[in-house]
Amino acid sequence: MIGDDLDRLVALLTRLRDPVRGCPWDLAQDHASLRPYVVEEAHEVVAAIDAGSPDALASELGDLLLQVLLHSRIAEEAGEFTLSDVMSKLADKLVRRHPHVFADAPSDLASIHEKWAEVKAGEPQHKTILPTLLAARKVAASLRDPSVLEKLVASADSDVRAGAELLAVIRRSWDAGSDPEIALVKAMERIADAGIADAGIGGAEGSRGA
Repeated sequence: MIGDDLDRLVALLTRLRDPVRGCPWDLAQDHASLRPYVVEEAHEVVAAIDAGSPDALASELGDLLLQVLLHSRIAEEAGEFTLSDVMSKLADKLVRRHPHVFADAPSDLASIHEKWAEVKAGEPQHKTILPTLLAARKVAASLRDPSVLEKLVASADSDVRAGAELLAVIRRSWDAGSDPEIALVKAMERIADAGIADAGIGGAEGSRGA
């Protein structure tokens, strides 16, 4: 049962964070120290998906879940929030962002996207620093008027011009159903496998004299 498994995981995390009998490493962690692991585990989930391995994906999703549980335990100890708060906020968000399922909002894709953006805009926002390619994908995909990219391509600033061209390619990739980052990684892997370029980013940068 899912409830039993979750209760077991919560009990294990409580033991690991026990001040007397717990694990020194787990006890030394806080929200800030765990930041790199959240990113690392998310990337490993993506790698498992790309590998097409259900066993690997189940394992990596467990590691990502550990981050949620550990952050929640640390927060509960500090009187900030609990795992129940995390799950409750998620449940509320799922209902709020799917009025076409849980209410009587229109269910055509255009209306769904419009309502989702409207609901999200009304939620508390915090500054998020995303990897450049992911941020670019979100910007490109959210453009209401894609012709703005054509105008930027005509810019006298060569960097702006090049950036606009990249955004246009990213948008086309996303519209075609491909995640730009995954597509780029796969293309680089294909090049590396073919042995037609210097291995590693350092080699490429070195050729530019950087």
